[in-house]
Amino acid sequence: MAKDVKVLLRQGVDDLGDIGDVVAVRPGFARNYLFPHGLAVEASPQNVATMQRRRVRVEAEEAAREVEVAAMIESLGRLVLHTKEKADGTGTLYGSVSAARIAELLAQAGHPTDEKNVRLDEPIKSVGAHEVPIHVWGEHYAGLQIVVEAE
Repeated sequence: MAKDVKVLLRQGVDDLGDIGDVVAVRPGFARNYLFPHGLAVEASPQNVATMQRRRVRVEAEEAAREVEVAAMIESLGRLVLHTKEKADGTGTLYGSVSAARIAELLAQAGHPTDEKNVRLDEPIKSVGAHEVPIHVWGEHYAGLQIVVEAE
């Protein structure tokens, strides 16, 4: 039976480790998957030193991104968007407020975002205040307040 080999991860691998970690894996896994996909390199002292420098840089970039994401979430959380749509007497809209319309309203408010980042389960079809999740980055979401008024 083959002994495990030590490899240095160039990227985070699920259920294995993060960038810069030295892990022991089976030779076939390293040879057939990790090395060809550029996920790992041999754990030599030179590679470890190089990866330590890269890891410091990547962690600094991630910390800066976290600060930026937190600021974006706070900014979107304070934002209240208003729209006037045609509705009947009971408050039901004749049309609906879709993700595309919300993205348009966000762009007008100075927060341009892609329509796919507006996470509506279904279009808004009634007058009133609605909470809409906006995907910011990774697992981070901001709660956006949309007030739909009858025209």
